[in-house]
Amino acid sequence: MIPLLRELTALISSFPGIGQKSATRISFYLLRQSDQYINNLVDSIKNFHNNVEFCLNCGVIKSTGKECSLCNSTRDQSLICVVEQPSDAFTIENSGDYHGLYHVLMGCLSPLDGIGPESIRLQELKSRILANPSVIEVIIATNPSIEGNATANYIFEDLQEIPNIKISRIAMGLAIGSQIEFADSKIISQSIKNRTQIF
Repeated sequence: MIPLLRELTALISSFPGIGQKSATRISFYLLRQSDQYINNLVDSIKNFHNNVEFCLNCGVIKSTGKECSLCNSTRDQSLICVVEQPSDAFTIENSGDYHGLYHVLMGCLSPLDGIGPESIRLQELKSRILANPSVIEVIIATNPSIEGNATANYIFEDLQEIPNIKISRIAMGLAIGSQIEFADSKIISQSIKNRTQIF
């Protein structure tokens, strides 16, 4: 493999879900494209990187300088859905059955990887709930993995002392070890509808 191909393949294979073979196919695909296509791709990546940021309130992505569309007052302010990553919020949003607020943790608890409660946005979640008396339910929508379940348990323990807050967990229509961002919208919709109260 020539060095330029090796370098590009290594970069592409660092993307989530892209292995060495897929990265090689993508590299050869890019080689066959026009200069205009490559320039547009590079410009789009730069624009996305430079002009999109995380909402300081909920953690979902938004355009620089604009209010997050998922934090606006037309949504149901009584519900907060807690997810691991911004992509999870968009997957749930695409199901069309949830109209409340979101809170993105930016990860999940994983002591073996050195990720403790202070490493993700758990304190911000509690602060948001305490500052907003209209919140009556927190829906925990972390992934059905060991780390996701540990994070859900931590949230439950941390929030149950807050009075008049209902804590629920999305139904487990998802396979163990799967990720919300890759789930079918119908499965997500049923998981939200059939959530179970844990406190």
